[in-house]
Amino acid sequence: MPNRLADETSPYLQQHAENPVDWFPWGEEAFEKARKEDKPVLLSVGYSTCHWCHVMAHESFESHEIAGVMNQHFVNIKVDREERPDIDGVYMTAVQALTGQGGWPMTVFLTPEKKPFFAGTYFPPVDGHGRPGFPRLLETINATWSERREDIVNSAESISDQLAEAATRAAPEEAFDPTVSEDAVRAMLRSADDVWGGFGTAPKFPAPANLEFLLGRAARAGDPEHGDIRAMLERTLWGMASGGMYDQIGGGFARYSVDVQWLVPHFEKMLYDNAALARVYLHAFQLFGDPDHERVVRETLTYLEREMLDEEGGFYSAQDADSEGIEGKFFLWTADQVADLLGDDAAAFNQIFGVSAEGNFYDPHNPELVGRNVLSRRTDPFPRPTDRAALAERIEGWKRTLFEARARRIPPQTDDKVLTSWNGLALAAFAEAARVLGDPHLRDIAVRNARFVRERMWSGGVLLHTYKDGVARIEGMLEDYAYYGLGLIELYQLTGEREHLDWANELLDVVVERFRDTEGGAFFETAEGAEELLFRQKPRFDQATPSAGASTALLALMLQRYGLRNDGETIAREVVAGVQGLILDAATGFGATLQVIELLASPPRELAIVGDAEARAPFERVAAGRFLPGLALAPAASPNGLAVLDGREAPEAGATAWLCENMVCQLPAASPAELAAQITEAFPPIPTESAEASP
Repeated sequence: MPNRLADETSPYLQQHAENPVDWFPWGEEAFEKARKEDKPVLLSVGYSTCHWCHVMAHESFESHEIAGVMNQHFVNIKVDREERPDIDGVYMTAVQALTGQGGWPMTVFLTPEKKPFFAGTYFPPVDGHGRPGFPRLLETINATWSERREDIVNSAESISDQLAEAATRAAPEEAFDPTVSEDAVRAMLRSADDVWGGFGTAPKFPAPANLEFLLGRAARAGDPEHGDIRAMLERTLWGMASGGMYDQIGGGFARYSVDVQWLVPHFEKMLYDNAALARVYLHAFQLFGDPDHERVVRETLTYLEREMLDEEGGFYSAQDADSEGIEGKFFLWTADQVADLLGDDAAAFNQIFGVSAEGNFYDPHNPELVGRNVLSRRTDPFPRPTDRAALAERIEGWKRTLFEARARRIPPQTDDKVLTSWNGLALAAFAEAARVLGDPHLRDIAVRNARFVRERMWSGGVLLHTYKDGVARIEGMLEDYAYYGLGLIELYQLTGEREHLDWANELLDVVVERFRDTEGGAFFETAEGAEELLFRQKPRFDQATPSAGASTALLALMLQRYGLRNDGETIAREVVAGVQGLILDAATGFGATLQVIELLASPPRELAIVGDAEARAPFERVAAGRFLPGLALAPAASPNGLAVLDGREAPEAGATAWLCENMVCQLPAASPAELAAQITEAFPPIPTESAEASP
């Protein structure tokens, strides 16, 4: 018989609707029951594409015996962390404080007043792996609740007070220091893998915010660290795109690599990773001119359109790692399978894509996967330049054959809820790629997404966070406003339609009014008047997505560069001040904030291009050919009230461009060649030597 989760829209909660556990969704009903029955609360947080969430569900939550213990002694609440990142953030802070680590599934025991007293992540059904078995843990917690209630309540009070104090603690006053970013570059390079790229060891995450920061530094001519930065970037970009973390057949990136070589992924695919990495490779293409980077951009966006785009125009959240209950099964290949599909071409394919009879994937829990391979592309298939065109065409044909065969397998589940925040990342990726690559199809997707979000997820001056089955719900959080605002700026730069810029400014107005900490500075994760949790957090660090605080600062800075507001720099400095003293202790946690510091330290530059769309196009192509972070690009048919366009009239025929610094402009460029020369002078090109990319 279904439990209360059957009425929820979240795919993750629906996955647990048939559990014998008497699950409640987050809400007052559950806590009122806990108070009335004098029971502790068991809070379980996860998400629909989380492999270990599935494991714990199968082992424990589907067990009638374990569910009986849970139902007898606890009030059980299930939360989708993607649907409620505010709840997840508060209690993940508790998990990290209590255990020194975090992750999902997250398991937290609370008093009926929502205060945590014990926390962890995955617990097996029996003792093992250095963790107590979940049934034994339940019995121990229940006994302690019955016999030592006062100790638990006092501990919960103390933990909650300490967490709240840390969350609201004002940062020490420090003068803005632009040299922090220079020191951060050196810290990142020290933590980089000199063989395979990326940061640290296994498991290895892509960290797109850090890569964006380093790309911005690499775009600066004369940077003393330029050679090392470029080598690190090219090594990382090659490693990720050539390994199994990138889907060599269908495009798109998995969430992370379980090894240092980017070979074997954790197979789930997230919208946020793919949107962010598409932009990383797009900027690298602008910067380095490598056609493989353009290929990755196009394949990744094609994957998102094919498998993650709702017919209404919104993007889904994620795809599972598991199919048929086995992680990675959908994506793996044996040598025999390749031979059956490609015949005499199989040997060449296997050499290029790293397929062997013994396989390169090992899962001790699934012996049926012995001899399976994660596809990689580490061998240069073009030993002679004259072979390139013909062999490239054959490779694409082989990929299509395997893709069609794979499509007949049982695919992983797709989490089809639409999140405003992650759609903002996708909007930025599609809009910027459409502009840089000159692709009208990508433009159409971006325009449709903005129309969808405005019509379906923007109501009464409030953004809503999630949409599914025709219903938008949950008041938006800081990340929704910041990410979507930045996406709208990219859409404006693509279309020249001021309505997108004005909506971005309206979103920031809401943020300043309802999210700002007027006493301690910077911004809270949740709006004033939203549901009251243990405390209001400020998103200081990058997680898998960029810090929403830093993203707010970037949004404010860009809107000021367009002349739409005069508080952008103040907002950005306020955000930086809250974390500047922390950056050098953990530089790889602050990539988005470091991008803010870079913009604050650089002169504002604007580029106005005025004329009809056809006449502007050659000028816009010139601008699209360079990676120019922070440039306020303003295309328009005529002046439209923006300060950067004030007095900029289009000629009777053609178009004119004005390249400006802090609204002081050079002579108007009447041709694309003149504009190219001005851009080259203002933004000297980086050295053209190629770094060694691969091991």
